[in-house]
Amino acid sequence: MRLILAPMEGLADAPMRDVLTRIGGIDLCVAEFVRVTDHLVPRQKFLRTVPELDNGGRTPNGTPVRVQLLGHDTACLAENAVVAAELGAPGIDLNFGCPSPSVNRHGAGAILLNQPERLFAIVAAVRRALPAEIPLSAKMRLGVDDTGLALDCARAVESGGAAELVVHARTRADRFRPPARWEWLAQIRETLAIPVIANGDVWLPQDWTHIRTVSGCADVMLGRGLITRPDLARRIRAGENTPAMAWSELLPWIVDHYSQLRNAMNPRHAPGRLKQWLGMLRAAYPEAGVLHRELRVLHDPAQVAHRLESAGDECRQE
Repeated sequence: MRLILAPMEGLADAPMRDVLTRIGGIDLCVAEFVRVTDHLVPRQKFLRTVPELDNGGRTPNGTPVRVQLLGHDTACLAENAVVAAELGAPGIDLNFGCPSPSVNRHGAGAILLNQPERLFAIVAAVRRALPAEIPLSAKMRLGVDDTGLALDCARAVESGGAAELVVHARTRADRFRPPARWEWLAQIRETLAIPVIANGDVWLPQDWTHIRTVSGCADVMLGRGLITRPDLARRIRAGENTPAMAWSELLPWIVDHYSQLRNAMNPRHAPGRLKQWLGMLRAAYPEAGVLHRELRVLHDPAQVAHRLESAGDECRQE
């Protein structure tokens, strides 16, 4: 049984991966996608997106991080997969699930689910190019506008040589609207010989139990539920009745995350990313909502840091 952190663009960046893996319970991360067009991606771009490559492809606490590639050019995807492997990627993942209109307009992401034969060609080319010891996986949705080609797409990925397949149990048209169609996970799992990893709408430990029961999948990929409840993976491992992390325990992690953001990106962008996370945390922590309202009017990175530190001091005094 594995718990895997999903590759969420603009959410699960390196600072977030570091914090979540240190909180605990995660076996593997898949990084945000590296966009591949018609040329080799510069080494620095790989390292900006997946700085863990400078640490043997692992987060500071030792959790492996696979590099995800997004594109439609078969040869370029294969060539860039080799570059990522040479840089130290412990595995390569192919993105066949991104629903972004800007990505899909350029023939990449979920739009490829209209062409199972293209999926096969891409997976096969990347598998041939990679060293045998580098695992290759893929992530897909159930289709573009409907599920009519879901099984064909899954078979194409398997036939191309992928070692495992993550299925986000929604179509592109579904976006992120509930509910995820978990029953489809079982159909795909029963069709393939390779492992299928379940993904979609796991917000609580009870959801993890339910998705595994419905799908029959042993492994589960956690996405927005893990961002909203950062101890979700840890609680799943400890048992459904394990109490959630208290706000007083979570707040230092938020401070840590913000400090890393200021070092990892242009500092003026860090407050926005912090507010984004606090906005998601509101679903589980009312205190995050209070802090979010206070920080919403602040834009200077240093002022935001000062208010965060003050919130930590206030929390320790309670």
